Amino acid sequence: MTDAVVVGSGPNGLAAALTLARAGLRVEVFEAHERIGGGLRTEALFDSEVFHDICAAVHPMAPASPFMRSLDLEAHGVALLHSPAAYGHPLKGRPAALAWRDLDATCAGLGRDGQRWRRLMLPLMEHSADVVDLMLSTQRTPPNPKALALLATRLPAQALRVGGGLRTEAARALLTGAAAHGIGRLPSPASAAVALLLGHLAHTTGWPVPQGGSQAIAAVMARQIEGLGGRIHTGVRVNSLRDLPPRRLTLLDVSPRELARIAPLPKGYLRALSRYRYGPGAAKADFLVEGTIPWADPRLTQAATIHLGGAHGTASELARAETATAQGVRVPHPYVIVVDPAAADPARAVRGRRPVWAYAHVPQGDPRDPLQMIRAALERHAPGFTDTVIAERGVSAAQLGAYNPNYVGGDIASGAMTLWQTLARPVPRWNPYRTPLPGTWLCSSATPPGPSVHGMCGYHAARAALDTWPEADRTGSASLERDDHRLGV
Repeated sequence: MTDAVVVGSGPNGLAAALTLARAGLRVEVFEAHERIGGGLRTEALFDSEVFHDICAAVHPMAPASPFMRSLDLEAHGVALLHSPAAYGHPLKGRPAALAWRDLDATCAGLGRDGQRWRRLMLPLMEHSADVVDLMLSTQRTPPNPKALALLATRLPAQALRVGGGLRTEAARALLTGAAAHGIGRLPSPASAAVALLLGHLAHTTGWPVPQGGSQAIAAVMARQIEGLGGRIHTGVRVNSLRDLPPRRLTLLDVSPRELARIAPLPKGYLRALSRYRYGPGAAKADFLVEGTIPWADPRLTQAATIHLGGAHGTASELARAETATAQGVRVPHPYVIVVDPAAADPARAVRGRRPVWAYAHVPQGDPRDPLQMIRAALERHAPGFTDTVIAERGVSAAQLGAYNPNYVGGDIASGAMTLWQTLARPVPRWNPYRTPLPGTWLCSSATPPGPSVHGMCGYHAARAALDTWPEADRTGSASLERDDHRLGV
């Protein structure tokens, strides 16, 4: 009998497995795909030398998350690379808005909103570790008072008004573009929290891309798991918990819908899971392009991440589009995130060819091929983009959901990011990771603190499971204590 089995090798599944292995448990990971990583996979789609990130591409949480910091990626040969601007936002007929890594440079570009941006972001930057720890916590423990106060004085304005009281279109667009990463109605409390988190990180630890692609992060976790005696099995689809070998702990990096499919859950818990709501979908386009993206404002080539939305790119247009999409309405100009990894990692461009990655937010389960819609959004702000395209492919929200069962209907957040579902993921319980089945725990993005590549859902679930493990059986307890110290637990 093995000590623990983890189903799913996405970032949270790998984080859970590594946390258990660090505690001295014998761990086995089972992955349905032929390659590990879940949302961290990277593949050569069109050219054997040019690699495209299949899901996640930019990682603001990699240098900020306590668990991700514990990996010491750079010591394992994975550099986190930054473009000069963390992100940009083109505005039709006007200069683009840019969130530079340097706060002063950002404020200088925002005119009369420069000092407002500074007053909003600087206190968060000065207490960034506390803010990140609060937002990546289990949300069941007493928060740091300073972080709570900082958020409490800022969230209402962001949650109630598009642009949060900022007056220039550039500043409003920068903030709203970050808020839209929450994938839902704008404005809202959940999107406001996302805006403050991502907004201040742009000026601290940044929005980096991993050198060579996102798969490198998964590879580091896998090597550490295997170095501690863990085993990883790929190409094994789990259709029932009975398919798994005998074990004492089971951790599941799966969606609530997949949990209900594979586990013999009691009726009451099943009813609670059936009330869990999934959010809008993401529809993806991958492009192989020749040369740089021909942005109307050339400064945008200095940003690896670009936000597009509405016909003109304004905050109000973007908010209307996101709200309509969350209501299941197809909009003509949806929110689009464009990533140009070579802006941060020039080696990703080979022989003048570079990967370009883009997501559009669309209604849940939308079957439309997004290529035309995303190309049109790029053409509005980068005239001639289509002429640079050598190869392309579109993946609808429905196809994305079929590719990864955790992305129900293309919902890459694994559940709508409403205020209620931020606090009660996936069901309202004091311990959200524990299922009614003995020794069985949920560790996916459907648990607190929710989506993004931070590994904290897996870490928290594993720690909850370890609390039930006899101390005498923990051969790695000293290592775990060092791990806790490293993560600030």
